[in-house]
Amino acid sequence: MIAAAVSGGVDSLYALASLRLKGEDVLALHGIFHEGSVQSPAIEGLRQNCDRLGVPLHVADLRAAFRERVMRPFAERYAACETPNPCAMCNARIKFGLLWDKAEELGAGSLATGHYARSAAHQRYGWALVPPADPRKDQSYFLSLVPAERLKRALFPLEGVCKDEARAFVASHGLTVPLPRESQEICFVPDDDYRSFLDAFGLALPGPGDVALVNEEGACRIIGRHQGLWRYTEGQRRGLGIAFTEPLYVLGKDRAKNMLLVGSEKQLRQPCCEAGEINLLVDPALWPKELFVRIRYRQKSMPARVELTEGNAMRIAFDEPQPLGAPGQVAAVFDAEGALLAGGILRWRTDMPSL
Repeated sequence: MIAAAVSGGVDSLYALASLRLKGEDVLALHGIFHEGSVQSPAIEGLRQNCDRLGVPLHVADLRAAFRERVMRPFAERYAACETPNPCAMCNARIKFGLLWDKAEELGAGSLATGHYARSAAHQRYGWALVPPADPRKDQSYFLSLVPAERLKRALFPLEGVCKDEARAFVASHGLTVPLPRESQEICFVPDDDYRSFLDAFGLALPGPGDVALVNEEGACRIIGRHQGLWRYTEGQRRGLGIAFTEPLYVLGKDRAKNMLLVGSEKQLRQPCCEAGEINLLVDPALWPKELFVRIRYRQKSMPARVELTEGNAMRIAFDEPQPLGAPGQVAAVFDAEGALLAGGILRWRTDMPSL
């Protein structure tokens, strides 16, 4: 039996329907992750679609676990001035973690999701997560923290279709998408109000402090005030509130002095970075010499050298300096064909100047 994880969006509905219409023995599994989703129109809409398809719908209340395994770590890292990636965290700990466990309790041998990815046998690695047919929607970056043993058993029905094909398929079979609009914000931060969200966890937020301009020699001078380090992200240009002769970008944060470090676009680029909490998807002994690394979802994977280091970490040296990656974001390692080799969490830079 296959469990199809359904959120209420078109992608997961396609995954469920395509499997069912192929004659697979399938059940639908919807997870309630946070308070905002309890009364979601997704549940009733999914019931109607499941009745039409003739598949059972199971609802798993994972609110308590989601709060402790995704929301709290996100809040703590954000309050500590990092920029965590909650979607990658949720995939590893909830969707391919506790939701998968629930699927197994229901008798399912595998979990199908609405991710655009392809799990396949690989001549060199034995197995790999490789790009889907629609490279524009490739979501392997967000799956890079999921353990390999779970990805190997996962099904990705969207591996061979594009978004428009998925929409057309769902509509052609008389199914109605409960949540037709794709969420562009973090699902558990209502109205994108981070302060209220963080206040709910009782976390102390750093207040205003100095903004220091860093020149190309590494010297600093104070040029203004910031409104709290947690409000800014490495690489940010807009919203700094500082009048200057040239555009300024966030280069880093001195947490000990509560200081925001800014500089020119040229200084924004870094030759190397480090990541920890490494999740190996392919044995490093099988990695090719030519590697590519992505440190943000919308970025093209760039040529780099990767060295695994002590403490379950890796050091990444780009062939050409790249725009700053924010601590807490995901660093994903690929080969030249786009097979995913490993993922990790970017660490704080240790080479930034300080007053």
